[in-house]
Amino acid sequence: MGAGHGHTLHYHGHSRVHRAPAHLKVVALVVFMLVVVATPWGWWPAFTAYALLLAGVIAASRVPVGYLAPRMVVEVPFAVFALLMPFIATGERVEVLGLSVSEAGLHAGAALLVKGTLGVLASLTLAATTEADELLRGLQRLRVPELIVQIMGFMLRYLDVVTGELGRMMVAMRSRGCDPRSPRHWPAMARSLGALFIRSYERGERVHLAMLSRGYDGRLPQ
Repeated sequence: MGAGHGHTLHYHGHSRVHRAPAHLKVVALVVFMLVVVATPWGWWPAFTAYALLLAGVIAASRVPVGYLAPRMVVEVPFAVFALLMPFIATGERVEVLGLSVSEAGLHAGAALLVKGTLGVLASLTLAATTEADELLRGLQRLRVPELIVQIMGFMLRYLDVVTGELGRMMVAMRSRGCDPRSPRHWPAMARSLGALFIRSYERGERVHLAMLSRGYDGRLPQ
């Protein structure tokens, strides 16, 4: 089962990490994340070892840090929440840089930030070194339910289609004097997103009917 094209997170390369079987990389990522999450906060030698291990994998993959860093923006909402936790959590208060913060919230926020950063960076490394179709075949080898693999495959196939249509809608709105970033035009933006959802849903139904007419029985041809 293929995705039809590479995804935007993939970094073309020929390193050992790129050539490693996709299913082994998925298992390694899951195990790594389980170990990171299960590690109690305050075990600094362990977190240092995790960071060094991850840095070694990135170095072996030859993926530039400048390629991964901008894509870490996905972590921003979690980082903001982690920074707010010391101020909104209850419990014993301590002074940090002249500010009174919750000690429990400070520890929880720091743990969330460290573990989240390791997890996001590890996931981006997997995405940067594994083609989408290889990842789907790896999930099949791991006996992931076929329906879930198919949904992921269709998501990858049509994500560019939907985002391209959204981009054209944004150009059309701006050409008519509508700025999607302005609160005054948010109602128009909401209606546009609703229309995009309906179009995507209808496209999915047409694709499904086309598949059924070609003999689709719940499994895609290999």
